[in-house]
Amino acid sequence: MYAILQDRNKQYKVQIGQIIRIEKINKKIGKKIFFKNVLLINNLKNTFFGSPTLKNAYIIGIIKKHQKDKKIKIIKFKRRKHYQKTQGHRQKHTTIVIKEIFYQH
Repeated sequence: MYAILQDRNKQYKVQIGQIIRIEKINKKIGKKIFFKNVLLINNLKNTFFGSPTLKNAYIIGIIKKHQKDKKIKIIKFKRRKHYQKTQGHRQKHTTIVIKEIFYQH
């Protein structure tokens, strides 16, 4: 059984027990999180599509940790113009374990 959920304009294909990394959520570690924007659910027999989302479907996950990615460097350079700019960025993300996929049709 798997589902496709949407969280802040990004879509994730998830299964029960899977670990996913999404953009940072301001909740404490160990708290439950409910995803209500479920686009598709597929069990072994049927596939249910939403238009755009399924009404009686949600996914429960538990927040495991908050982290930062590796630093990426942004370099802007224009030749012969004496212009050079360097900037760094570290994206914050949250690790979530999927515990339950629920759909009542």
